[in-house]
Amino acid sequence: MENYDLVIIGGGPAGLTSAIYGGRSKLKTLLINKGTIGGMVDTTREIVNYPGYVETTGPDLMKDFHEHAKSFGVDFLREEVLSVDFSQEEKVIKTKKGKEIAAKAVIIACGSAPRMLNIPGESRLRGNGLAYCATCDAEFFEGEHVVVVGSGDQAIEEGMYIAKFASKVTVIVLHDEGTLDCNKVSAERAACHPKMNFIWNSTVSEILGEDNVEAVKIKNIKTGESYDFPCQGVFLFVGMVPATGFLKDSGLAMDKRGYIPVNELMETNLEGVYAAGDNRVKYLRQVVTSAGDGATAAVAAGRYIDELNSFNAEVLQSDKKVALLFFNAMVDESLAFSTLLEELNSEMDSKYKVVKVDLATKKSMANKYSIQAAPAVVILDQGKEVKRLECSMDKESIKAQL
Repeated sequence: MENYDLVIIGGGPAGLTSAIYGGRSKLKTLLINKGTIGGMVDTTREIVNYPGYVETTGPDLMKDFHEHAKSFGVDFLREEVLSVDFSQEEKVIKTKKGKEIAAKAVIIACGSAPRMLNIPGESRLRGNGLAYCATCDAEFFEGEHVVVVGSGDQAIEEGMYIAKFASKVTVIVLHDEGTLDCNKVSAERAACHPKMNFIWNSTVSEILGEDNVEAVKIKNIKTGESYDFPCQGVFLFVGMVPATGFLKDSGLAMDKRGYIPVNELMETNLEGVYAAGDNRVKYLRQVVTSAGDGATAAVAAGRYIDELNSFNAEVLQSDKKVALLFFNAMVDESLAFSTLLEELNSEMDSKYKVVKVDLATKKSMANKYSIQAAPAVVILDQGKEVKRLECSMDKESIKAQL
């Protein structure tokens, strides 16, 4: 089994940024990616809203990310992750080709993908007039006629955003006239929008064009009639799918759609496991927000690994019994108890190795022992918990417990 400090699953902007920060922190870092480095961004023909790049392409930007990560000695493995085991302190990742990789910390950055219609022309014209993100691509359809497929919140709201640039936006809706799946406010605004119109009871069965989108084939689901409808662009908004299927039964908390909830440190419900980028619950899915997620996750993972290494060296490998003292540096009573414990231990010829844990900076260790408040003392012998002290400023009481 190969051993790493940090393993990142996913090679989009979140994963690559995590790799940059992990490598720069001197962590032994591995990035596993089953497809092309860059993820969905690699299919974006133009990017004009990433800071520092007035204009670039998705592949060029992701190449820069990739080269940056490689410059810090990050290892890359092009494989599909089949399953994970996060039940122990040492996390285990298994790949489709039978590799087993152990890690102290894992960052899930496998992203999400637009739900595809799987119709003729879709794969071939993706990035050539066919798009899935209005914020990313709407401005490239200035003055053109654009078709939007879908009627949920994303489709209608993104459709109105596209209308800022396009000359006309035609929304293809499965339902009867007047019935949309979005919220009422958006539905009313779209109905009154001068650039938007709707084709009801219909779906798109094919995307037409040689090098770029030239038309779509529309099928009326009630009459069965099909016809070609000229346009210069198509946006598909039929949902997003997070690439988190391999995490089923891992114990990792996910919402009903498969997205991973995290806190501000990108921590999941499992210690040492983080999520960054489009596979997490978030407001805005963009390259810049994914990069920010990746930086946060890697820094948090690095601090967790430092705590883990420190704990193993100071506590688990100690020849003496360890008094694990949890304290709060901002509370005078907590500091006073810390002084009392050290004085008593000195009087007892340093019977214990006193290891201090500040609750404010080492939350993961506090969680490990279910410590909610300070002061608290856990007595360990060769890493195993022996007892817990009833903490007070009564010197004789504490001495008796020790």
